[in-house]
Amino acid sequence: MRNAASGSHAPHDGSARATRPLTLAPLELAGAFTWNDFRLEYTEYGRGDKVVVLTHGLLMTRRLHRDLARRLAREGFRVITLDLLGHGGSDRPEESWRYSMTDCAAQVVALLDHLGIDKAVVGGTSLGANVSLEVAVLAPDRLTGLLVEMPVLDNAIFAGLIAFPPLLFAGRFAPITVRVVARLAAMVPQGNQWIDVVTDTLRQEPAAMAAVLHGLLFGRLAPPRRLRQEIETSTLVIGHARDPIHPFGDADALAADLPDARFVKASSPVELRFRPERLTETIITFLRERFDAADTTVAAGA
Repeated sequence: MRNAASGSHAPHDGSARATRPLTLAPLELAGAFTWNDFRLEYTEYGRGDKVVVLTHGLLMTRRLHRDLARRLAREGFRVITLDLLGHGGSDRPEESWRYSMTDCAAQVVALLDHLGIDKAVVGGTSLGANVSLEVAVLAPDRLTGLLVEMPVLDNAIFAGLIAFPPLLFAGRFAPITVRVVARLAAMVPQGNQWIDVVTDTLRQEPAAMAAVLHGLLFGRLAPPRRLRQEIETSTLVIGHARDPIHPFGDADALAADLPDARFVKASSPVELRFRPERLTETIITFLRERFDAADTTVAAGA
């Protein structure tokens, strides 16, 4: 069942600004579908045939991309954010074998099938970036473009081995600590975008969290270089400085591997979240180019 989110209006203060016609916020709809007997949740922002699908980082939720999705929807795109299996409002099975990058890619393709979407620009951050690359390998014919932020490749392995094993250990052998953190996070008032993102991430279920980490981190992290070099889809790659878990070198190397890639350097891992103007304009330009190119191809083949 989909639920329409309520919009907000500027206050009537008698000023000249208040006399301008109101611009309605794009429609926001929450939905769900079934993949391999598991329920996956998503949110749609805006309408139309210029579709963008965004997936989140590891242990995060689709709320990560809410601000970007709303901005893109105001620019005329239909944006869909997905909670991958084991994350957010989607089901969280406790068997590690149920989690893999290739299965995450299959979930994105299943979302397109569920909504009757032929092609889309598919993108994501961190985990979502790697999932997008897997979609390009699994179903290149379903893509209009790729939007890859903070990919996790070979240079990230050392930092990942430091950062994530303690969480895996806590989920397996000290579940009470995960439950306590989750309960404390649930007590934090919601309403601020980034506080909500953090509390969403902290609200984990121990066994499911351990299964997600085990399955995703100890399997195939991304398509190997040989396959990456065969991805012909036009791609915007965003790399970050000063980010050990998502090293700049990984993004730079990925852009060099891909036959049709454009590389943009972010000043920090939080630029797109807290100072989004520059990168958002770059993303909008890329999306317009990709959909214009797709329209031209369709017209030429008609």
